[in-house]
Amino acid sequence: MSKKSTKKTAKQTKGTKAAATPKGAGKPKAERKPAADAKPKRVSALDAAAEVLRKAGKPMRSQEMIAAMAEQGLWSSPNGRTPASTLYAAVLRELRDKGASSRFRKVDRGLFEYAG
Repeated sequence: MSKKSTKKTAKQTKGTKAAATPKGAGKPKAERKPAADAKPKRVSALDAAAEVLRKAGKPMRSQEMIAAMAEQGLWSSPNGRTPASTLYAAVLRELRDKGASSRFRKVDRGLFEYAG
């Protein structure tokens, strides 16, 4: 009994390599064409909250900030269930990470003002 060889020779495997490089990958970034559907960058909830607090000039709760952002057309929740909780957590995260250079200042529990 003879066993069949499953090894392929160099000639058999030479043309089977698939081209996995995306179109334009070899070009420098400056030469690549920009996307045709380049959309303007959306304003984040934190940026909108800072703007609302700056305009209001008084401390606000996250629920009030969400309502004011929607009213002024700065930001609206993309189908989120708890945008106020998400904003609250993001403001606290910025306070923790940036410290004194943060755009927000915590006045009381759940109450923030613009630190300008």
